[in-house]
Amino acid sequence: MARWTIDSAHSDVQFKVKHLMINTVTGEFTSYRLDMETTADDFTDTKLVFEADVASISTKNEMRDNHLKSDDFFNAEKFPTLRFESTKFERVSDSEYKLHGNMTIRDITKPVTLDVEYGGQMADFYGNTKAGFELSGSVNRKDFGLLWNGVTEAGGIVVSDVVKLHVNAQVQKLVEDAVSA
Repeated sequence: MARWTIDSAHSDVQFKVKHLMINTVTGEFTSYRLDMETTADDFTDTKLVFEADVASISTKNEMRDNHLKSDDFFNAEKFPTLRFESTKFERVSDSEYKLHGNMTIRDITKPVTLDVEYGGQMADFYGNTKAGFELSGSVNRKDFGLLWNGVTEAGGIVVSDVVKLHVNAQVQKLVEDAVSA
């Protein structure tokens, strides 16, 4: 069995949401973990767990970030972790997969399917085996209890219900310790 972990120096976890339905705001989580296990060379039996620290959310606007961390949205104090656990890694073609799993935000867990583009594997300068994946998809934030919204005087919606997810993940194969007899 091969175990892999995220190389956070070469990865990012972003989301995009419409603001006033005319512009897209991009945010990211800056602190996260991803652990994968697989025995198949094509990753089809991959089991993975991803967790993001909600308090690490950043939209490059402190007031908005604090609002997102509040009970109106994520409630980072009570629910400090966003979690995704895979249930199936389905190969569609040589480089395309569907990643099925359960996402938990706040205390609500829902099934989510993400599109995955596999970029391949390569050894880095230090001999570490790396693999690259680009994941994308969307969720309805209200399905996870992120219900806050406002309406402008003109009747416009402030925040879209649909949140697009985009993850560039470079993972590193962990070297297993030799088992002594």
